[in-house]
Amino acid sequence: MRKTNFDLDVLRTFVTGMELGSFAKASGRLGRSTSAVSAQLKKLEEQAGTPIFRKSGRGLALTDAGETMLAYSRRLLELNDEAVAAIQSVELEGWVRLGLQEDFGETVLPEVLGRFARAHPKVRIEARVVRNAELIERVTTGKLDLALAWSNGNATAHCEMVGEVPMLWVGPASGPQGWTVESGEPLPLASLEAPCLLRTAAIDALDRANIPWRLSFVSPSLGGLWAATAAGLGITIRTPLGLPAKVKPVSPEAAGLPALPSLGLMLHRAEADPDAATARLSSIVLQAAQEALAGLSPQQMLLRA
Repeated sequence: MRKTNFDLDVLRTFVTGMELGSFAKASGRLGRSTSAVSAQLKKLEEQAGTPIFRKSGRGLALTDAGETMLAYSRRLLELNDEAVAAIQSVELEGWVRLGLQEDFGETVLPEVLGRFARAHPKVRIEARVVRNAELIERVTTGKLDLALAWSNGNATAHCEMVGEVPMLWVGPASGPQGWTVESGEPLPLASLEAPCLLRTAAIDALDRANIPWRLSFVSPSLGGLWAATAAGLGITIRTPLGLPAKVKPVSPEAAGLPALPSLGLMLHRAEADPDAATARLSSIVLQAAQEALAGLSPQQMLLRA
């Protein structure tokens, strides 16, 4: 039986279109005509031997086979890009200082470090997982080369928008939430210490909705916040990224809570023209963050409204 060899160029078009939410946008990003992109997608379905797309309203959605194809496509492209980087940058050496928000410490960071270390074992990475304000301060003062941080509305000299992430109300994974708007009691709010962008967003949303609240728990770390929320000490506000199993999103409609806005995610660089090692790590961080956003389920996206 003749084996099928998927075309990596076609897979890149497929993945790019799905991550951008539009194959028209993918054609512009990849420098191809829309007809060329359509031909590539047709070729992918022919190689797969099964429908990848199904009609959904006026657009297209993935079939079950398409979802599987997307997951494998990302893995194949990741390995391809890693191989290219390893071959073309064998002598890459140096030291890179990377900072991330706590939300990414157990999700994006291990993937980034593993992918980079396999391709560039001679480069040393100093990783720091801290709060948003400290990340921005360290990039602007040159103490970090790169930082993945939430957007506070103020751009640094050399930054790039990664995407928008929905903010969610979050409560314990098991047991009652312990509060309803009908109770007439102030909402027990669990939060990180100020300054905190998500804490401010929660308070602003509650005040606009005329819902009374009280700070029931304040933590200097995300681990403490998760423990308090899981124990039912209060409802908190985070994003879908990095939620542990002991907590879960709370539907605002069901709980009588106000809708929440999205939160921008930015990649900050200390220099406009970084060295080769920093530039390569920047590319891997950006890709890993975009993949994390693309992996959010429709249910997670809808729970913000």
